[in-house]
Amino acid sequence: MALARWLCLILALLSGLAVSGFPRNPSRLLGKRSLPEGAVDGIEVYSTKVNCKVTSRFAHNVVTTRAVNHANTAKEVSFDVELPKTAFITNFTLTIDGVTYPGNVKEKEVAKKQYEKAVSQGKTAGLVKASGRKLEKFTVSVNVAAGSKVTFELTYEELLKRHKGKYEMYLKVQPKQLVKHFEITVDIFEPQGISTLDAEASFITNDLLGSALTKSFSGKKGHVSFKPSLDQQRSCPTCTDSLLKGDFIITYDVNRESPANVQIVNGYFVHFFAPQGLPVVPKSVVFVIDVSGSMHGRKMEQTKDALLKILEDVKQDDYLNFILFSGDVTTWKDSLVPATPENIQEARKFVMDIHDRGMTNINDALLRGISMLNKAREEHTVPERSTSIIIMLTDGDANVGESRPKKIQENVRNAIGGKFPLYNLGFGNNLNYNFLENMALENHGLARRIYEDSDASLQLQGFYEEVANPLLTGVEAEYPQNAILDLTQNSYQHFYDGSEIVVAGRLADKDMNSFKAAVKGHGAINDLTFTEEVTPENITLWNGDSLSTFSWLDTVMVTQDGLSVMINRKKSMVVSFGDGVAFVVVLHQVWKKEPAHHDFLGFYVVDSRGMSAQTHGLLGQFFHPFDFQVSDVHPGSDPTKPDATMVVKNHQLTVTRGSQKDYRKDISVGRNVACWFVHNNGQGLIDGIHRDYVVPNLF
Repeated sequence: MALARWLCLILALLSGLAVSGFPRNPSRLLGKRSLPEGAVDGIEVYSTKVNCKVTSRFAHNVVTTRAVNHANTAKEVSFDVELPKTAFITNFTLTIDGVTYPGNVKEKEVAKKQYEKAVSQGKTAGLVKASGRKLEKFTVSVNVAAGSKVTFELTYEELLKRHKGKYEMYLKVQPKQLVKHFEITVDIFEPQGISTLDAEASFITNDLLGSALTKSFSGKKGHVSFKPSLDQQRSCPTCTDSLLKGDFIITYDVNRESPANVQIVNGYFVHFFAPQGLPVVPKSVVFVIDVSGSMHGRKMEQTKDALLKILEDVKQDDYLNFILFSGDVTTWKDSLVPATPENIQEARKFVMDIHDRGMTNINDALLRGISMLNKAREEHTVPERSTSIIIMLTDGDANVGESRPKKIQENVRNAIGGKFPLYNLGFGNNLNYNFLENMALENHGLARRIYEDSDASLQLQGFYEEVANPLLTGVEAEYPQNAILDLTQNSYQHFYDGSEIVVAGRLADKDMNSFKAAVKGHGAINDLTFTEEVTPENITLWNGDSLSTFSWLDTVMVTQDGLSVMINRKKSMVVSFGDGVAFVVVLHQVWKKEPAHHDFLGFYVVDSRGMSAQTHGLLGQFFHPFDFQVSDVHPGSDPTKPDATMVVKNHQLTVTRGSQKDYRKDISVGRNVACWFVHNNGQGLIDGIHRDYVVPNLF
């Protein structure tokens, strides 16, 4: 479970203050107070703000709650935050009457011991505990003197994962009373550009949500704000309790001009890979289903409902089988069978006839399924370009046959041999979930808990949908030798439609100009390689002391104070300002195999009508009319390029006829136009000499 490695933390306020040890201010008037609307037991939570900033899928979240004790005696104030299970706490502070007490975030085992010690000594401490399907709860309580104010501030971070084609940010909303200033603000910045953005709440009707919700996105930036008034928070027009109790979910996706995107920051890189439109790789799937006595009743019925729905979604190119286990192991068929309409109909009858019985033999059931998949591959009874998956569902621990978790893991690991993934679904809470997760992770899969609820069948179906459409197998992300340090996982058994592979690493040379990232995989028809050229060369726009940084990999438009900058990915940057002033900087990319050739920038004026008569510079001196004459056209050293005499600025020059690219209308290829070339670096044509115009920066 990801929590065991990342989020099972304690935050203990080991400041030495006992719970009852906060001093009262004797100057405070402790007479009868009129309590604000919504205050509970004298405690008013007057502000709760959740501020989320997402950059390149990485979310930085700050939850701030402010409360005041209106009672005449000290009161305990609790601070509860439910966090995504994939998140991790980075900071917590507690501020009482202007004095801030920082917390210490500890690892799991150390945290648990310090938490118990702190509580036994009457100190303030907080602990993260499981809380539902997607969340863990962080709770801390503190005694607050009469009339005192307290501020809780928790910071946590998480990498958002792409799920069914969208990134999801999941926030739990439960203030437990009316809050005068309640606000959720989310700002998203994605260098690839945002393609979709949405927000929804489970606790409020769309009509009320619409009036309290603001959402917008343009280019690389997205914004969501949820700010309900006191009246919008009420559970009824005259009620003093809050209806804000449920889930607030933000989903978005990014533009994908190419299958991959690589971003470089401060000598590190992150590589996002999510190809689209590929044909689905056929799969051989074995469902290993627990039918022991503990599955009796609703769990068994929900499992059968889910399997029947999954059978509707199995593709005709797939192969499948069912293995049932209790005290013994039985199979639907002796080997994998193709998902023909006739076989699917027969499978439906088999599923409807499943009933619970006996004990739980996990070891033999898994080994039977693994053997079946291995045999089909060895005997070539399944397509060469196909993949294998085994999915096990159980609600308990092994209690017959081999029942030692470590030994079962060893047997399964040796049998699979790294050839295909194992996915374990744990139904309910009465099982060793760590065992299921460890076994799945050892075999390139994952574990998922199925919660005993009315929607358990939908949970099972939802998991299958995630793995139903493999687009690539044997995926490897490759980078130049000796160019990358400290690389994260870069090989994957499968890439599934709607997901995303993320690889990060450190550049060996933080000043490296460019490198190529290649992702290779086996597709349904042929082997595929996706190559992305990476360049850290930046385009920086300054506005006073603030700056915005982009790269030639971006497509974006920035408009401010009459200035417009448009970057076209790997092509050009167009700058326009004032009335009739525009120029374009073209990125000229040259043949990479010639070491003497380098990419270069071309500066071209598109519109100079708005420039003043005082405009000068290498180009500016020619923005206004001047007199010249060309005569005495005669053959030159190259018969195809005649020479002539040009009189300009009281100088007589020898010029040569030729052609040059004009990129004003076609920035990709340009258009050939005839022109006269002036020799000797333009001497006599330009004011001064060419070295007068050499500058350290373009702007």
